[in-house]
Amino acid sequence: MDGLIEVLTQFLKDLFSFDQAHPLLFTQFYFWAFFAIVLAFLSFFKNKVLLRNVFLFFVSLFFYYKTSGLFLILLGFVIVYNYLAGLLLPHCRKKFWRSFVVVTSVVVDLSLLCYYKYAYFITDVLNNLFGTSFVVKDWIASWGNSVVGSGVFSVDSIFLPVGISFFIFQAISYVVDVSRGAAPRSLSGAEGPGGVSTPLTNRVEGPNKHKGGIEPVRNFLDFGFYLSFFPQLVAGPIVRAKEFIPQLHKPFFLGRTQFGFAVFWILNGLAKKLILSDYLAVNFCDRVFENPLLYTGFENLTALFGYSLQVYADFSGYTDIATGVAMLMGFYLPKNFNSPYKAKNAGEFWKRWHISLSKWLQDYLYIPLGGYIPLGGNRNGTFGSYAIILGIAFLASALAGSWWVFGSVLVLTAIIALLIAFKKSWRKELISDINRMDTMLLGGLWHGASWNFMIWGGLNGLGMLIYRFWASCNAYFKVLVIGLIVAAFGALRHFFPAPVFNMFFWWTVIILFGAFIGMLFHKIKKGKVVSWISGAWAVLMTFIFITFTRLFFRSGSNLDPAEANEKAWSTAKNMVNQIGGQWDWSLVPTMAWQHRSIILVFIIGMLIHWLPDSFKRRYRIWFAKMPMALMVIACAVAVFIICQFITADLQSFIYFQF
Repeated sequence: MDGLIEVLTQFLKDLFSFDQAHPLLFTQFYFWAFFAIVLAFLSFFKNKVLLRNVFLFFVSLFFYYKTSGLFLILLGFVIVYNYLAGLLLPHCRKKFWRSFVVVTSVVVDLSLLCYYKYAYFITDVLNNLFGTSFVVKDWIASWGNSVVGSGVFSVDSIFLPVGISFFIFQAISYVVDVSRGAAPRSLSGAEGPGGVSTPLTNRVEGPNKHKGGIEPVRNFLDFGFYLSFFPQLVAGPIVRAKEFIPQLHKPFFLGRTQFGFAVFWILNGLAKKLILSDYLAVNFCDRVFENPLLYTGFENLTALFGYSLQVYADFSGYTDIATGVAMLMGFYLPKNFNSPYKAKNAGEFWKRWHISLSKWLQDYLYIPLGGYIPLGGNRNGTFGSYAIILGIAFLASALAGSWWVFGSVLVLTAIIALLIAFKKSWRKELISDINRMDTMLLGGLWHGASWNFMIWGGLNGLGMLIYRFWASCNAYFKVLVIGLIVAAFGALRHFFPAPVFNMFFWWTVIILFGAFIGMLFHKIKKGKVVSWISGAWAVLMTFIFITFTRLFFRSGSNLDPAEANEKAWSTAKNMVNQIGGQWDWSLVPTMAWQHRSIILVFIIGMLIHWLPDSFKRRYRIWFAKMPMALMVIACAVAVFIICQFITADLQSFIYFQF
């Protein structure tokens, strides 16, 4: 009897304890046991909406505790604070007070994000600017120790709470949307129960009128459930209240076809994560990025392309699993990926990749940068349009200890400002371009607190702007321009030999080849074959460009924030030196054979990714509607295959760190 009690006690201790080294992951058996229990309890009161929502709210809190430990307190604070802010907004009669509540809420939310995510970044900037030697200390943890009277919390470093960027952005979107739908209480109203005046109108004044406006969530448990829903809590997608809150009041429904789709998305996500992402990471990519100088240029380039597939399979795999898990509980999450490596330009890529973040940046950053909201982000410039790009250039220069970046951006911004002021015909396009660049730079900083992420965001913004210019040029001018660029890089690599010039020379040669073929196609009558070749070439060039930017993205990831800036830049520089250095081509076939499994997995993964959408849709529907007995067999086979790729140490999802 004592032994049984001891085993039970240990089980309960393990169940309710947090292990930082082993957070709760979708790829763990423990998670699926946990989820099976959740579904079992859910079946008892699935049609009792209130009980279902309360149950899932507390389940979500438990899930976050098992993922992030005492950072659950932080999530709780964000829930309570933004819930109260949302309730307060409809009571603000004047626009000033509504704006005050929104700004205060956004400042509080972003302050928490900055404290946990950007403390090292800000400290590095201050130390480089003023020659100080500030050291990061977790003051919140220190305050916690003083409250509990012991050294429970570590104060020597600040740990990033899992998923903080996602639930903070979700909270901000909620408050802003409530402010857009908020209206002052009517001065004359009907008497409600208990003599309380109820509003007769729901009026929104002037610029506050916005189609994205919503009513505040009155029930605290509903709001808490919305902000903490566990399938998407730690890595998105970022869910809007107007998309999710209405689902809380609908009775549970899971048809036979919906069940089939849910199972498909879960298996699809697990296959992406374990067969593609983890296999590429553990067996090759992580090793190369850890020490690029130990590997040849061919291996560095292979790892870079492998990482492009790895990060997509990892992040979209999480989204697929989250979509399936949510669907089994009767909830639907928005689409977050749409075959991004089918994009024909950088702008289209960002309409297909992390769609919820791209839409968030568009609605809450790009459009407001245009000033008066209905005009959008491409008609008016604001002070913020210039301040953001100059501020980020200033930060990059401070981190680098060199002011040429800031000086160059300052001069360029001044020239653009003059053109906007005096060249009215260019005004709309130039302001639109500035706001696009601002959005991508801030999107880069959202991903991480190092200047590698700023470079990554800036390159994506630059890619968008270059494509807009490129698309407006005729075929002959394209060949001329890219030919001059090739000649320039050829001269640079000859007179100033450097791997980076060599790398860009060969890249631009490839682009010149495509431009020349495009010029030839321009002379002949276009047909389906020509259009297909042109589209495939655009997809390939975009994929190469996005893969190159991943060099800076990956170099800034998976690093201790205390050393992120220095080590990230060193990794990126070493990889460029290896890729752009001299290759021994006689060794390439041998190395390709040695890494044949990696290359094969990469090729298969990309071919599946590039399958036509119509074909993918057909096999999803076929799976969802197959007889239950056949589906069980298919699931068993899929799980068996997936298990063959499981590594000894399960890899966390990449976007947990963001």
